[in-house]
Amino acid sequence: MADKFLTRLGPGKYAYLKYRLEGDKMYINATFTPGEYRGRGLAAKLTKVAIKYARENALKIVPNCSYAESYFEKHPEYSNILARP
Repeated sequence: MADKFLTRLGPGKYAYLKYRLEGDKMYINATFTPGEYRGRGLAAKLTKVAIKYARENALKIVPNCSYAESYFEKHPEYSNILARP
């Protein structure tokens, strides 16, 4: 089942992080921020929400989108939440 975390930015404007749960894994499949709102750290905030959710639910994260992959590479302090291949 696919789901998402989202934040409303204005009328009809949202930033979101899409994920899918499978067993004890959370697959982060996409992040999106409208162009005029980029550079404000919104994707990072949504990723932190996903990390918190994963920890609270004993899930391991599999970053499948380029943003999530880059985020976890830049933040090794979260390596313990990542699923190992």
